[in-house]
Amino acid sequence: MLLYTCLFFGAVSYAQENETNKIIEIPKTDFYDYRGTNTIDIGIGTSVINGDYMDPLFEIYTHFGYKRYIIPYVNVNIGYHKFNLAYKDLFNEGFMSFDLNLEVLPFPHERVSPFAYAGGGINAANYFTQVDTKVQGGLGVEYIAYEGVGLKLYADYNMVFSDEVDGKVFGDADDVYWRIAFGINFYFGGKKKKAKILKNVPTVIKSNPIPDNK
Repeated sequence: MLLYTCLFFGAVSYAQENETNKIIEIPKTDFYDYRGTNTIDIGIGTSVINGDYMDPLFEIYTHFGYKRYIIPYVNVNIGYHKFNLAYKDLFNEGFMSFDLNLEVLPFPHERVSPFAYAGGGINAANYFTQVDTKVQGGLGVEYIAYEGVGLKLYADYNMVFSDEVDGKVFGDADDVYWRIAFGINFYFGGKKKKAKILKNVPTVIKSNPIPDNK
């Protein structure tokens, strides 16, 4: 009987000690230090067409956009892209596109993370003389050089639902083009969200209040 009593009180004591010393898991909030819930991004690079002529040339490409993070791992972004598509001695025209993408950032709490995006948009020749729908997808990598500032290198593939982008219709395939660029992300927002997350984390005092012996 004495043995059972000792085992019972020993188990109760062990359980109380475990409850007192349990580890409190603090959610990661590095995303809000390195990055933020909103992003203005710019980019500059090159574009090249894969169409109906030989000898495509690499031409200038620029980008300006805005991203809104739904959660640290996912954002929705819109962008304006200005670029030229050209063939040697045959064709050189200016274009623009307006893109809407869903982007995934696998490691939002780290300084370095790859990212991937996909979506749809509108491809237009200068002065909107020709307007076509398209789909696009891309990959890249980002490095947080300073809190709120990220440097990125990325490339995307764009398939236009038209074979007339380069002015020539040939075969059954639609025209496509690639864009490769270096960019900068400027992050802002999210400090209040970080504070709210940390406010909901139980502290040791909250979890184990000091009893009032009065």
